[in-house]
Amino acid sequence: MSIGLISIVLIALLVILLGLGTPIAFCLGFLGSAAIVGLLDVNNLYQIAEIAAATGTNLFMLTLPLFILMAEVVSFSGVGDDLYTAAHDWLSWLPGGLAISSIATCTGFAAISGSSPATAATVGLVSIPEMMKRGYNRYLAVGCIAAGGTLGILIPPSITMIIYGIITEVSIGKLFVAGIIPGIMLSLILSLGIAIAVMIKPNLAPRTKGVSWRKRFSSLKRVWAFVVLAVSIIGTIYAGIATPTESAAIGATLAIVIALFYRRLTIKALHGALQRTVAVTAMIMFLVIGGNVLAFLLSSLTIPQYVTEAITGLNVSRWTIMIIINFILLIMGCLLDPMAIMVISLPILFPIVTNLGFDPVWFGIVVTINVEMGMITPPVGLNLFILKGSVPNITMKDVVGGSAPFLLLLMLGLVIIMLFPSLATWLPGRMGF
Repeated sequence: MSIGLISIVLIALLVILLGLGTPIAFCLGFLGSAAIVGLLDVNNLYQIAEIAAATGTNLFMLTLPLFILMAEVVSFSGVGDDLYTAAHDWLSWLPGGLAISSIATCTGFAAISGSSPATAATVGLVSIPEMMKRGYNRYLAVGCIAAGGTLGILIPPSITMIIYGIITEVSIGKLFVAGIIPGIMLSLILSLGIAIAVMIKPNLAPRTKGVSWRKRFSSLKRVWAFVVLAVSIIGTIYAGIATPTESAAIGATLAIVIALFYRRLTIKALHGALQRTVAVTAMIMFLVIGGNVLAFLLSSLTIPQYVTEAITGLNVSRWTIMIIINFILLIMGCLLDPMAIMVISLPILFPIVTNLGFDPVWFGIVVTINVEMGMITPPVGLNLFILKGSVPNITMKDVVGGSAPFLLLLMLGLVIIMLFPSLATWLPGRMGF
């Protein structure tokens, strides 16, 4: 059987298993294991145990539960409420000020959570009811949170970037640094889009009266916890004081201390946070192990090399191929969750990208933005369901309809990153990564 035919059969089987509702991690692991027996020597089965052991003992995997625990604790610690209050006091006078305040809050919360669902749910619970009460258009109120929440996986610390770094063996610290400028840029694009929309259609968001300068400066006192967490996580990495794993441990510890200070850390809340941390970590671990088993199979059959040679042999520019790759990632984002997209696609796409001469760190940012768009794209956009389930009195129609314009703004951000790769690569280079 030719490599091309084997590739088609594997893709078809993968689609069938996913269509049957098989959990993605088991789908990848089962398909990889069965194909190893059927297409390779049965003695290669021991590699599955080696892959599981190597994945489980990878030091960078320790970063995952620590950042996840930090995000869980921060989500009920009260930091999000204080961030929103400060952003509201400083930005509410702008056209669509409450929505822009929500984007700013999402940007700040992303820097201390690394999680898109946690960002969307935490900020949404505070800001959406407030916008509804002030007469904001429902689509605008919900859509800005759905899109702003996606910044949680672009602005460091990012769990998605950690997975990308583990799969591709790209420096996680370098990826974190590379995400800063694109993250801020996307935040500004979303905010500018809101302001322009409200200036064109003032009925979308009634103008809010600004607050006194005294109250604005007073609100800054409430963001001390955010500053402490952000500096302890990002600052220690950038200063070379701690590795990403060590900064994750520092962040998780400080999050617990802050929750204690705010008197929000009960035994029940901590138990729930630990349970969710274990569940999410186990899910990601199984996904990565299953993906690595499938990647071993693909590598043994030289499928990545075959696909790379076939694509690079096409008489088209490398940018045409990159546009096709982005289209593939966007389609996958409509059908799969972010982790599944990476563990399925990266073993094949990453060799193509590096062979074409693209920067692997820049590609990491491109993949992350594509994954962001997938999180607010029906039918399986994770942030859509998070908001529908966590914020009362909104419908799926509100969430999907509100997210659509912001999806276009995220696409604009992706185009800018594609046209100007230095937006992602300049800062890591300047900082010596």
